[in-house]
Amino acid sequence: MNRDTDRQKLFTRRALMLAGGQAVLTAGLVGRMYYLGVVDAPRYATLADENRISLRLLPPPRGRILDRHGRPLAGNRQTYRAVIVAEQANGVEATLDTLARLIAIGPGDRERVLREVARKRKFVPVTIREDLSWDEVTRIEVNAPELPGVTIDEGQSRFYPYGGDFAHALGYVAAVAEDETTGDPLLELPGFRIGKSGMERTYDLTLRGSGGRSQVEVNAYGRVIRELSRTEGEPGADIVSTIDLDLQRMASRRLEGESGAVVVMDVHGGEVLALASSPSFDPNAFNRGLRRQEWRELVDNERAPLTNKAISGQYPPGSTFKVAVALAGLERGVISPHTRVFCRGHTRLGSHTFHCWKRGGHGSMNMHEAIVQSCDVYFYEVARRLGVDTIAEMSRRLGLGAPVGIDLPGERPGLMPTRSWKAEAMGQPWHQGETLIVGIGQGYALSTPLQLAVMTARFANGGFQVTPRLTRVDAPSPAPSATPLYPPLGVNPVHIRLICDAMNDVVNGRRGTARGSMIREEGLEMAGKTGTSQVRRITRAERATGIRRNEDLPWHQRHHALFIGYAPVHAPRYALAVVIEHGGGGSTAAAPVARDVLLAAQKLDSLRIAAGPGQTGAPRRTDDDPA
Repeated sequence: MNRDTDRQKLFTRRALMLAGGQAVLTAGLVGRMYYLGVVDAPRYATLADENRISLRLLPPPRGRILDRHGRPLAGNRQTYRAVIVAEQANGVEATLDTLARLIAIGPGDRERVLREVARKRKFVPVTIREDLSWDEVTRIEVNAPELPGVTIDEGQSRFYPYGGDFAHALGYVAAVAEDETTGDPLLELPGFRIGKSGMERTYDLTLRGSGGRSQVEVNAYGRVIRELSRTEGEPGADIVSTIDLDLQRMASRRLEGESGAVVVMDVHGGEVLALASSPSFDPNAFNRGLRRQEWRELVDNERAPLTNKAISGQYPPGSTFKVAVALAGLERGVISPHTRVFCRGHTRLGSHTFHCWKRGGHGSMNMHEAIVQSCDVYFYEVARRLGVDTIAEMSRRLGLGAPVGIDLPGERPGLMPTRSWKAEAMGQPWHQGETLIVGIGQGYALSTPLQLAVMTARFANGGFQVTPRLTRVDAPSPAPSATPLYPPLGVNPVHIRLICDAMNDVVNGRRGTARGSMIREEGLEMAGKTGTSQVRRITRAERATGIRRNEDLPWHQRHHALFIGYAPVHAPRYALAVVIEHGGGGSTAAAPVARDVLLAAQKLDSLRIAAGPGQTGAPRRTDDDPA
């Protein structure tokens, strides 16, 4: 009996313990369910939404680059691209194989995609191909189930409507390189482009804008079901350049077939109206991506189409430099306008003979005549009296020998040598014979076409330190009678006028070296100075037996042809520099180009004035010398 009672009590205790355990477990389960379903519900709702909702960055439209009258030089056009997301693809290589049966995918594109997939995060889209045709888009969409991770992205692509005419000034955009990523998420977007050269690079951040955001609902496979919300970004700002579309195209066309540069600028405000370099290239090709053969053709071309010769080409200024030497001589008082030097075709310094370009000599020359006929012997003597350091000091005041500060990457400084420069750079003393050579713009002296244009503008505006600029400000360039924007050079205005009078006779005088290129329309005449710079030394044997004609030499051994000028003569508005690489004489190769460009600049101005301010935002009116 007692045994049965004890057994019953034991069973009861176990039952109670089991029931208590079940109650505790049930309470814990209910509590956990309450916590998950009520207390922690917002967090799990967020996680569910994050699995269902994808946040995507939207690239902003890139700002346009406009000419001085508001006409687009660089803009955007609609484009379609195929992109792939690695984490959504069932093997990137297999997907590319399938896609290659629908659209053309070159070996270079395939290598690039695999390289970018490897270095980017798996959820970041990678561009497979851009600029798809509508037929290609259709084929991809129809076969979408067989292409996991591949989508069609609609966007905008940079477009340069005038191709190579503006390539060096505007530059180009291209895909972001690995070493150019800065943490900006925009730079990781497929197909995003940044400025690589020219104004596109200088003003990249301004043109780029800020990205927008799009929330889209996706299914378990990552396919977009619908867009839930969209916040547009800020488009890039437009840049208004100082370049004149019509004048730039004319200068570019005038250089066709040559290797060289033309720079035209406003002598009062410094606005660069044309900045042409030849040969050029198509910036649209860089935007879509150059093929290897295209790149090799550009890089291997001896005429360097990728180089902006207007700001990066460095050339001996030749006889165009004589105006700077003349001004230095007048300012230092080593010559006067009436100082005469007799030219017999050469001069001697010690045991060395220095030749004039005219073998028989010019006879007795004063400063005016020496500039007009480009007498070397006269300027050998002026340079000897001045010394190289004095010549270099005046050259720098005129804008030579140092960057002039234009807002483009790649500007080269040129070189105006001094005694200390040679000692530091070469560890050698300066020789007086080198001074004579510098006096005619040869030897170590180097300048860019832009620097020569700046020097010309500073003569033409009466001696003010104008500097070039490529973007417009609110106020237009001042009229010649207005208060100058720039400080004076600190030279005697009378000396400036004397040299400008001589430059006038270089073109319009009876014995001027550029007489054959004068502008005959009344009121549009130009003034200027020819120049020819040697790229090789002429030996004594060649002088004795006769110098070979320039056109008989290999192209790279021919002289450079140069011309600086301004117009109109009596109310200067435009300054210009022309360099034709290995073109021969300045009077025969460079001066005709200068004449045509300066004439066009003035006629375009007149046409816009006649059309009225409502039409394209019309602006104000305002030798052969082998030395």
